Amino acid sequence: MKADIAVVGLAVMGENLILNMENKGFTVACYNRTTAKIDEFIAGRAAGKNIIGCHSIKELIQTLAKPRKVMCMIKAGSAVDAFIDSVIPLLEPGDIIIDGGNSHFHDTIRRVKEVETRGLLYVGTGVSGGEEGALLGPSIMPGGSPAAWPAVKKIFQKISAHTAAGEPCCEWVGEGGAGHFVKMVHNGIEYGDMQMICEAYQLMKDGFGLSNDEMHRIFTDWNKGELDSYLIEITRDILGYRDESGAAVVDSILDTAGQKGTGKWTAVAALDEGQPLTLIGEAVFARCLSAIKEERVAASKVLKGPSAKFRGDGKQLVEDLRQALYASKLVSYAQGYQLMRAAAETYGWNLNYGGIALMWRGGCIIRSAFLGKIKTAFDRDPGLTNLLLDPFFSEKVQNAQAGWRRAAGTAVELGIPMPAVGAALAYYDGYRCARLPANLLQAQRDYFGAHTYERVDKSRGEFFHTNWTGRGGNTAASTYIV
Repeated sequence: MKADIAVVGLAVMGENLILNMENKGFTVACYNRTTAKIDEFIAGRAAGKNIIGCHSIKELIQTLAKPRKVMCMIKAGSAVDAFIDSVIPLLEPGDIIIDGGNSHFHDTIRRVKEVETRGLLYVGTGVSGGEEGALLGPSIMPGGSPAAWPAVKKIFQKISAHTAAGEPCCEWVGEGGAGHFVKMVHNGIEYGDMQMICEAYQLMKDGFGLSNDEMHRIFTDWNKGELDSYLIEITRDILGYRDESGAAVVDSILDTAGQKGTGKWTAVAALDEGQPLTLIGEAVFARCLSAIKEERVAASKVLKGPSAKFRGDGKQLVEDLRQALYASKLVSYAQGYQLMRAAAETYGWNLNYGGIALMWRGGCIIRSAFLGKIKTAFDRDPGLTNLLLDPFFSEKVQNAQAGWRRAAGTAVELGIPMPAVGAALAYYDGYRCARLPANLLQAQRDYFGAHTYERVDKSRGEFFHTNWTGRGGNTAASTYIV
């Protein structure tokens, strides 16, 4: 029997995807550079299943039905390029190479072009959902060579998560690196969501003095309403978890956060596109700040904050905090969609924005109750420039605004950092501001560098220079935007 697809890489995600595929009726061939891992897998979790263990790339390719579909689940970077180089000589025109790792979208753009010049097809796909999602149904975001989609669609949509209505959380995203770009933005939003939840946790713990059990009950309640989401759900579980001695495990974990780079990539992409992705940027920097633990411990002995204690209505402030978290979450998605729209224009992608939200409704880490509202917003207005301008989202943010401001203000008064929530509020205030102080900034740039400025009483695109000191003359610098 020929295999329907091959998977290279037997780490956690690779193994679970293979088992998922086999469980959905597909025959899967597998290979791992450390061949002992193959034998262990075939004798263990894959025993008795339609899974073929191979001890070389050549053997792997020989097991596949045409067009051959080879999916690598290996570490992003040079390892993917090395794998592509090793497998290309063994493939024929029309065969498909699939990268299911967290590759940078620029690498995927390059690889699509290189592979297509050899007569082959290439798919760079985001896969979200972690270990459990890979096994039971992840969110899958494929892009690359459009001609490859009909050949992989059945497999991908069958193994993906499905909404309550039975819709697969997988659809073709777009050409080139579109799939990995959308997965990157997904991960950036994930960074933001996690950071904002952590900020709410710290304000309740250090500001209000709430216990883990009290916060467990709060997150349980939050998960029943507007904040219903995977990350709220697992935070509830974490706060309620105790070890064998009855101690809360979360309290014993060192406060230094790790990261694999996708959040940073999202922030860098935003800078490249000139998009104000402030919330996700702060979430990345918050992880960087957490990493300098020894410096923070030393600084805590020198730098003092306010001595104020919270003496207000704790129940009301918890509700204010819920509203702040919800409104900030909406801002995070609005910023993420702004970035995707800008990148689509830059790279010529035809992104289905409502469809992307649908792909995120199940299986993935950022799945949440309101994602269906994003699809509705783009169904209502496909040219929507910002989610906050949709009637549903603008009303929700407006209703949450008072509590959002009170929660942020309380954090400032107590000296408790809320960089992501604060950035979301600052973005909201900046975005709704018809006139920002950039007129003064442009005057400053023109003063010291003769960079010129536009005028409110003249047409856009017409630039002027002022000889502010009387010594600069009339020569101005050329005008350009980086």
